[in-house]
Amino acid sequence: MTIKALRDQSLPMRHIVHVRNHIISTDGSEAEGGNDAGPSPHDLYDAALSACKALTVVWYAKRKNIPLEHVEVSMERDASEERQGIYRLNATLHVTGDLTEAQRAELLAAAQKCPIHKLMTSVTTEVTTVLG
Repeated sequence: MTIKALRDQSLPMRHIVHVRNHIISTDGSEAEGGNDAGPSPHDLYDAALSACKALTVVWYAKRKNIPLEHVEVSMERDASEERQGIYRLNATLHVTGDLTEAQRAELLAAAQKCPIHKLMTSVTTEVTTVLG
């Protein structure tokens, strides 16, 4: 799969990201010289983890017939030590439904094993950039 980020010339930094049949606007903040016309790349990175946790919990609940009604993942970023190699993301999982404590614990465990969480914490990612 190819994902493309194409510059939107109408704003100083805005790009339109194309993923399959979906488009996402991304931009820098005003402090970075952008117009805040979309989430920043850091926001998208953090959002990928939030979305993965939410989707994984719903998938797991359906698979295990757990009566899950609502899922919300709140993500807090602490990038204060990013330049020193530490980027902290703190996820809070909010679930509702007629759930036992054991089921709530199962859903939390599933969220902690989502594919993006694993990708961010236990996989070496190799990135190659070339001129086309």
